[in-house]
Amino acid sequence: MKYSQYKTPIVIAICSLVLFVPFLGFAHLFDWDEINFAECAREMVLTNQYSSVQIDFLPFWEKPPLFIWLQAIAMKIFGVSAFAARLPNAICGVVTLLTVYFIGKKIYDEKFARLWVLAFAGSLLPQFYFHTGLIDPWFNLFIFLGIYHFAIYTNNYSSLSSQHFFNRSIVLAAFFIALAVLTKGPVAVLLFGICFCIWRLWKRKAIMSWKHFFLFIGIALILPSVWFLTLVAQGKGYLVQEFIAYQIRLFSTEDAGHGGSFFYHWIILFVGCFPASILAMLSLVKKVDDTPFEVHLLKFMRILFWVVLILFSIVKTKIIHYSSLCYFPITYLAAYTCYKLINGSFVWKRWMTFLVLAIGGVFSAVFTLLPFLPYFKKELINAGFFKDTFAIANLQANANWSGFEWMVGMIFIVGIFTAIYFLLNNNFSRSIPILFGTVLITTTLATVLLAPRVEEYSQGAAIEFWKDHSGASFYCETIGYKSYAQYFYGNAQPTISKNSNYIDFKKINGQRLANPLLSNSENEINIQREWMLTGVTDKPSFFICKNWFEAEVSKSYPNLEKIGSKNGFIFWKREK
Repeated sequence: MKYSQYKTPIVIAICSLVLFVPFLGFAHLFDWDEINFAECAREMVLTNQYSSVQIDFLPFWEKPPLFIWLQAIAMKIFGVSAFAARLPNAICGVVTLLTVYFIGKKIYDEKFARLWVLAFAGSLLPQFYFHTGLIDPWFNLFIFLGIYHFAIYTNNYSSLSSQHFFNRSIVLAAFFIALAVLTKGPVAVLLFGICFCIWRLWKRKAIMSWKHFFLFIGIALILPSVWFLTLVAQGKGYLVQEFIAYQIRLFSTEDAGHGGSFFYHWIILFVGCFPASILAMLSLVKKVDDTPFEVHLLKFMRILFWVVLILFSIVKTKIIHYSSLCYFPITYLAAYTCYKLINGSFVWKRWMTFLVLAIGGVFSAVFTLLPFLPYFKKELINAGFFKDTFAIANLQANANWSGFEWMVGMIFIVGIFTAIYFLLNNNFSRSIPILFGTVLITTTLATVLLAPRVEEYSQGAAIEFWKDHSGASFYCETIGYKSYAQYFYGNAQPTISKNSNYIDFKKINGQRLANPLLSNSENEINIQREWMLTGVTDKPSFFICKNWFEAEVSKSYPNLEKIGSKNGFIFWKREK
């Protein structure tokens, strides 16, 4: 390859690193998921146990280990921190943008490839997720690559009868699906399987040879099976059963209160993927006149979008990032719309202008007004805008606003109106880069300037308390609500399970305190908490509850000393 062929990918890689890496540690990790995964990685590093995942030094069956391994590697290199916990996803951001560039260039050309990169980096949630410590960016990339290589295979299927058993596209598809399973679980196989079945029904003929089908199954099972068999060999086969049962429970029940309506993810994707979501709507069902290969890939993108959206609309547990795999087809369809607008094949619609102004106006208002929250929060509370006593107390936090954060909203407003001006004049070569560029810049600024302030309101007081009472000299736990912050920021140590006083307490009270509806690990955490609260301990124990649970704590545990409160969190101490 000539230097000119390397130039754009090098620019993308450098810009991505500058975009994602520098400010990863500006805000504390957010409960639950970010701190949950980071704590699993911290405990891996601390105990040198890498074969299985644990939380509070107890087996954690909810997630496979691949992403946790990546975080553990980062922590070994850079130390235990929010920066290290989020670094794997910053790297994933670089890899993802390079991936969509090379695939976009292969499907269409350089122009389309750049538009797809711009759509991905210049949409709100798709870019924001690369600044987080969540599992989903790597999971989504692996799933997408698996489905993409399968799409390449099916496009060439009629000419594969004489090819070798080890077909490159099938091997790659299976390999990436296996990595996805090791990242988040068997939902990867489910997503791939549904896409496979829909494509088979659509074509009404064979889309895969039997030899390649068994090759795919074999490769897709090998990597996850190695991990599962390792657990069984270590006498931890029960974790495999717990893992599978948890995956089933996510689909049939609301997990940890994360419920919502059927259209929850429709709204999240429409608003959160702005502006790509609006542009994608034009390409979602529109008939196109492209080459057979281009039409083939476009159909796969549409199938992937609808499969993910409908599947997780049916699933009872509703969490924002469950539908984040849709970011790939949404940004692809948005890039396709932009490509056709610039080429003159598509026409800009009035309803698109209205939606850009409406959603853009909402985000502009939020970004602009949020920094002024300290000045009008009393009026909001007095007007009854907030009903929850804990939320009202959260607003009493003295966030460290610099006074310049409102500029994020102003940049957003100016950029949106500038883009609309060129859009209405059909100057798409200017309007599209301005539109996505505006969102790219303001999302980055919001991550750096606004997210840390929001964190100070929502959990800042609790995080600072745990940091002040961290290390081996204390026991730390929550009462009445679930959190992982006490482990990560309290620097929890693996000492309780070996404590003779705890062992005696568990023998006497374990059966009484156990809940048959909970797993062994969940019951163990509850027993440990009760021991800290009422048993014979060897060092002081500190606790946090939320203000709505204060009376219950005082009544149930009169031996606790209330040592303070801040922003809705109540702090307690029990001497040994």
